[in-house]
Amino acid sequence: MKSSRISIKWKTFSIFLIFAIVLLGVLWFFQIAYLNDFYKMIKRAETENILNQVEELLLSSDDPTDELEKIAASNNLGIYITDSQGSAMYNAEYISNSQMSSLPEFMFGLFYDQAVANGGEAVIEFKGSVMQKIASKQPETLEIPPEPNEEEAADSNSEESETTENEGSTEGTEESETGVNEVENGKIEYTIPKEPKEEQFRQNIGNDMAESVIYVRIIENKGTEQVVMINSVLTPVDATVSTLKAQLKIISIIMIIIAFILAAGISKSVSKSIIVLNDGAKKLAAGDYSVKFDSRDYMEVAELSDTLNYTATELGKTDNFQKELIANVSHDLRTPLTMIKGYAEVMRDIPGENTPENVQVIIEETERLTGLVNDMLDISKLKAGTITIQPEEYNITESIRHVLERYNKLREVEGYTIDFVYDDEVSVYADEQKMYQVLYNLVNNAINYTGEDKKVTVIQIVKDNILRIEVKDTGEGVKQEDIPYVWDRYYKDKTAHKRAISGTGLGLSIVKNVLELHGAKYGVASIQGQGATFWFEITINPFEEQ
Repeated sequence: MKSSRISIKWKTFSIFLIFAIVLLGVLWFFQIAYLNDFYKMIKRAETENILNQVEELLLSSDDPTDELEKIAASNNLGIYITDSQGSAMYNAEYISNSQMSSLPEFMFGLFYDQAVANGGEAVIEFKGSVMQKIASKQPETLEIPPEPNEEEAADSNSEESETTENEGSTEGTEESETGVNEVENGKIEYTIPKEPKEEQFRQNIGNDMAESVIYVRIIENKGTEQVVMINSVLTPVDATVSTLKAQLKIISIIMIIIAFILAAGISKSVSKSIIVLNDGAKKLAAGDYSVKFDSRDYMEVAELSDTLNYTATELGKTDNFQKELIANVSHDLRTPLTMIKGYAEVMRDIPGENTPENVQVIIEETERLTGLVNDMLDISKLKAGTITIQPEEYNITESIRHVLERYNKLREVEGYTIDFVYDDEVSVYADEQKMYQVLYNLVNNAINYTGEDKKVTVIQIVKDNILRIEVKDTGEGVKQEDIPYVWDRYYKDKTAHKRAISGTGLGLSIVKNVLELHGAKYGVASIQGQGATFWFEITINPFEEQ
């Protein structure tokens, strides 16, 4: 016998352990590899939701200052609201070192233009502390007030005089390296290259520059155009990732140990019941029908145990019935063979014994052997399903009378009384040959087991479209515990076994199978010491509506 590749114990163990490892792998993958992306996605979604809240607040409230402060404080955001020219209307900044309120005018113009180009909304992202290139549309020149140098900060009077003296001398100068074109009326004209430089918009967190995102939305509020800008800092999560890695290492070790213990325990628990059932099944296969299956760990295993117990019981009964059949059939075969041999030797060795009576005995015993063999073949064919019925309408009352005529000699010689009780002739739709065999076997069984009065009664009853046939004897009857087994092909009451007057002793099993082919009901009613009544009911006309 080819053995399986892996036992159920180790297979269950492997599946459970692999599941735990895969679960840890998924946890590591999403918590480490994509933690930063998930954080940004959630943060941006929250910021967009707050932007909607701010818009609703501006449209519904005349003085939203307090509410804006609460929203910015509770969500750690910078909220800056201006008119279309960049003039501040509301400002609530709760981000460390935020410079939204000091946003350069040209940068506001870029934000505004991009929002207009995008249908009223724009999202500006910052990588580190340097603003990404936002748009190619930048002004060519900007006017920025000159910042004082260190000497001017130290001596304001000196600065004033030096500035007055130098005003004339610096007019019209150009400084190409610094980008200063000229100084006029105290202002520096600064030229931005055609390829714009990346301007810095710093929001420092410690020594690192935070990654930020600014949401810009242009709204109409009471005929006035307002620009809402919300600045959200995407805090670096490197420290969080490091912490999670350290925790996950510890958690992974603990989970693997627990998974190993659980896998070992569960696999052992599951396989234990299967191993016990397998051992019992091997004993059952070896012919030990007394084996008991008691596994109750799981519902399926318990059901399998019950099924195997039932199987063992039925196989034990079948084995006993087979042994009884062999004993009974051996007896039934040996008796006619002995009689045939004995009469043949008498006729051979003793002059004058070759009489018709002796020849008739040999013929009858030969017929008995033929009937026994034919009955055994019929049972085998019925069980194999190779015999089919060919129903037709015929007179079953007349068929019963023909059956009883076969016992006329038995009545005359042995003194048997066989009565047939009926009211009217009845025709049924059935297989005449098979039903004749049923009637013959039932009458024959009653004759073999009737009482000392040697009386058998056949009763025909018609009710509506149902025909009921009853065959009664006056013998010892059938024990109540044996009634479920009287139709079994291996059953024969040990206490009642005797050489049959007629037949083979296998008729009831044939009766059962033929009646089932016809869809008929059948049964036996018996009281111990008062005989037994075998009956069956068949539909007279199956095509008639009930």
